Amino acid sequence: MIEDQASGLRRMKQPRLIKVIAVTGGKGGVGKTNITLNTAVAMAKQGQRVLVLDADLGLANVDVMLGLRVDKNLSHVLSGECTLDEVLVTGPHGIKIAPATSGSQSMTELTPTQHAGLIRAFSELKTPIDVLIVDTAAGISDMVLSFSRAAQDILVVVCDEPTSLTDAYALIKILNREHGVFKFKVVANMVRNVREGQELFNKLSKVTGRFLDVALELVATVPFDENIRKAVRKQTPIVDAFPGSPAAVAISELAAAAGQWPIPNQPGGHLEFFLEQLLTRKAVGESG
Repeated sequence: MIEDQASGLRRMKQPRLIKVIAVTGGKGGVGKTNITLNTAVAMAKQGQRVLVLDADLGLANVDVMLGLRVDKNLSHVLSGECTLDEVLVTGPHGIKIAPATSGSQSMTELTPTQHAGLIRAFSELKTPIDVLIVDTAAGISDMVLSFSRAAQDILVVVCDEPTSLTDAYALIKILNREHGVFKFKVVANMVRNVREGQELFNKLSKVTGRFLDVALELVATVPFDENIRKAVRKQTPIVDAFPGSPAAVAISELAAAAGQWPIPNQPGGHLEFFLEQLLTRKAVGESG
């Protein structure tokens, strides 16, 4: 049924495309959510209309990191109590956030039907956006894989820990071998300098080049910065709290680069339904 709907949408007039970026890492503690939020805020400061989807459905923390009050979340969308637009909260510089719920085991164990319902909610989104950034959960669950496959760009965040590299490799391997994903962008996070970031990227590239048919690209090296901890305590993005700090500068450069990443004219064979709902939501209104 999902494939049939995607086929129908594919024939509709295409509006201006929306950039979809999944930020993932394979494990927790690599700074994935911090990269997500600060990239979103930096892109908004550069004139983009950004929506952050907190896809860590059982351990949500995006709203907490920004000190935002949330009355409803994605669980209420799934239950049919409200629309996706109604759960969105506004963060710094006008970014929109679709909050998940924290401490809910049921949200981490969605059935395929529930998962499709969550994805389908995007077809009804009226809030205008240019960029959707998906902050995935840690690990390699079906939900992480689904959201990663749905994106046009997969941003893999790694840090200089053996488990970070092994878990990132495991994620890339599954997406490549089982789901046909070949291109990945890498962020070396919490490194001492650019050289260390390049060495970290080289370690990952060496093992993927040996065993997988993938193309990796190092798109950012974000240095370890004590100001990040200070910004987190203030519940303020570092790009706002300490805009001249090394980490803020690196993330702002990443955001500027991400704004220039090309968008395919049509979805590329992953979760086409998810992407095409985003790509055609305005077209549905135009043709109605």
